[in-house]
Amino acid sequence: MRLAAHLTGWLPGLQSAADRRFKTWVRRRQGLDSRTTTLGSGRVYILPTGVGFVFGIMAFAMLLGAMNYNNNLSFGLTFLLAALGLVSMHSCQRNLVGLEIAFAGVEPVFAGDVARFRIALNNGSRNGRYQLRLEGDDGLTEAVDLNPGESRVVSLPVTTTARGYVRLPRFAIRTRYPFELFHAWAWLHMDLDGLVYPALAANPPQPPASVAALGHRQHDARGEEDFAGLRSFHRGDSPRTVAWKAYARTGQLLSKRFAGADTSSQWFDFESLTTFDTEQRLEILARWVVDADRRGEDYGLKLPGTTFPPAHGGAQRIDCLEALALFGQEDARG
Repeated sequence: MRLAAHLTGWLPGLQSAADRRFKTWVRRRQGLDSRTTTLGSGRVYILPTGVGFVFGIMAFAMLLGAMNYNNNLSFGLTFLLAALGLVSMHSCQRNLVGLEIAFAGVEPVFAGDVARFRIALNNGSRNGRYQLRLEGDDGLTEAVDLNPGESRVVSLPVTTTARGYVRLPRFAIRTRYPFELFHAWAWLHMDLDGLVYPALAANPPQPPASVAALGHRQHDARGEEDFAGLRSFHRGDSPRTVAWKAYARTGQLLSKRFAGADTSSQWFDFESLTTFDTEQRLEILARWVVDADRRGEDYGLKLPGTTFPPAHGGAQRIDCLEALALFGQEDARG
């Protein structure tokens, strides 16, 4: 009993060590994959499943019985089942060979949310491919089928815990088609990563009061009754301010300027949050940025060594949240 308990305690560690060694060997054997990779036959591994092992044992037992009784009908049935197993093995491997796999992007998320890495599967062959699943550290995706010439994008979920970059160093594609007698799979090492913003503070302090922005560009939603001319389009301008008629005439993208009351803006300053640690400050600033963007307000962000002047729109939100995500770890990607 003590020996059994001792072995039981050691088994998880041995299994983990063996898994790490196998992963290292596969990575060294295959090297780094490009963002678009086509699977060759040497990349696909295949083994019998539990059902396949039982099927093989059953076929072998039938062969022994047929030899013992010298029954031709038993021989025929045994060879038919053996042929079915061989065809299943070939079809299972061919289901992956020649499949093109490409990285299709990942949207930034907030820490604690699930990042979804989009993987494109492209079937350029004349045969359909069935029961394809992607596998990451967080489990398997739903099975997908591809008709000849069809492409599908599958989202591979990865749980995030901290701001910065979340990495997907490797993932697998698996299939058990047909009959689930064999299990074929291939590992891909694309070293993918996605951006993770700081978690949004649940109970942040009140943001600083707005101040008048004299001479500042006008807010999209204010002063629109007084047209003041056209200017070049800037990233982050609202589509509502684009001069579409002028664009149709000249092909140049311009934005309308309106005269009216000066807008107000807020400054979100990292140094002003002296009673919080670094991560808490970043979470509070992220909450302020998201709330101000939701209200359509102008806001600026001050971080040590970085300043974003007051603005609004999608570009301002992305720039500020990206700076918060990478604060203190700008070289983490490399």
